[in-house]
Amino acid sequence: MDKLFGTDGVRGMANIHPMTAEMALRIGAAVGRYFSRDGSSVHRVVIGKDTRLSGYMFENALTAGLTSTGMNVLLLGPVPTPAVGLLTRSMRADLGVMISASHNPAADNGIKFFGPDGFKLSDQVEAEIEALISGGVSPVDATEIGRAKRIDDGRFRYIERVKSSFPRQQSLDGLKVVVDCANGAGHRVAPEALWELGATVIPVGVDPNGHNINDGCGSTHPQLAAETVIAHGADVGICLDGDADRVILLDETGKIGDGDQFMALMAARWAAEGRLANNALVATVMSNLGLEHFLNNKGLHLERTAVGDRYVVERMRAGGFNLGGEQSGHIVMSDYATTGDGLMAGLQFLAEMIRSGQAASTLLNNFEPVPQLLKNVRFSAGQTPLDSASVKAAIAQAETDLAGRGRLLIRKSGTEPLVRVMAEHEDAALMERAVDRVVDAVADAVAG
Repeated sequence: MDKLFGTDGVRGMANIHPMTAEMALRIGAAVGRYFSRDGSSVHRVVIGKDTRLSGYMFENALTAGLTSTGMNVLLLGPVPTPAVGLLTRSMRADLGVMISASHNPAADNGIKFFGPDGFKLSDQVEAEIEALISGGVSPVDATEIGRAKRIDDGRFRYIERVKSSFPRQQSLDGLKVVVDCANGAGHRVAPEALWELGATVIPVGVDPNGHNINDGCGSTHPQLAAETVIAHGADVGICLDGDADRVILLDETGKIGDGDQFMALMAARWAAEGRLANNALVATVMSNLGLEHFLNNKGLHLERTAVGDRYVVERMRAGGFNLGGEQSGHIVMSDYATTGDGLMAGLQFLAEMIRSGQAASTLLNNFEPVPQLLKNVRFSAGQTPLDSASVKAAIAQAETDLAGRGRLLIRKSGTEPLVRVMAEHEDAALMERAVDRVVDAVADAVAG
């Protein structure tokens, strides 16, 4: 059986392996068996989803698989991914499941898992679950089949938790905020939370129809929100992705501030307050060298991990760090949440705007990024272009070209069939030539 789990759960196009109803049924049965092996009589799982049409299909298939192993299922409906992590722990569930393909197009979907502690599963646990899926799971006796129940107040519980992370002595009165919810899981909770804290809210991307999630909106397409910020004279824009676990911020001019700029701001601020655990920030290999230089100049350290917020969280837990994230906008603040939370990160930024009295454009301009270029090459199932001798030679030459003042990173995406080629260098022209050398070699290997 092929490996099912990628960077963040199981993901792919709906109704094509592995994202079929049949496979979701098998996955549900396998995780149900795995998390009900302790011998106790009552086991429960919470399931959330985003707004994709296929979410209904996967919700039902997973529920069938889970209840067949005796798990009681609590259905949250559309809620952000961080809400599942929160409610798994607060509702004393054995397992949390989020049905979402995050920032991917509507035709894709995915299944993410949280353990009873509210944190995503480790590679080892995922490997054990894959073995159960491959071997098959026997259902329980008819008298032990689990029940399913709708939980109507899941999003309200989440809103209260998010608001509790905002300083009680502050409010958002007088602040005009554009929030782009990507027609996704945050389309109700984000505007409501901001409004309840006093902001004048201008929502976009809040009309999901099952097909328009991430379509020309959200963190991967912030142009709509940027235009709205300018048109309404807003102070700031908050762009979430489809499952609201990442955020891209916009200043009052519509300029984008990515996760690196936000992490620089928060790391410096928390360090000044004595709140930054071990004087370090955890980020992935994709974060800009400019961020690393910024932190070093303040006597702080950057811990780098593999791409994926799950790996950021694992390093944070292992090293006792409390701030981490990704350039793409996953921001993890373990004092408040167990996983990336776009809305919570947005609120922390608004709190800093109010505390400092500074404009978003100032707070999102903490360092000058080293020129960075990322290009993707798509490949087909079964292809291994990075094993090609010509690709290896191109990579070696590119590394030689960039040595000393930059770096090269080549990796396969964990969520899509893409080879990602990224480079950083002070000489932008040299950097582009190096990237193109590798991209061309990979494309030739794919073409065959």
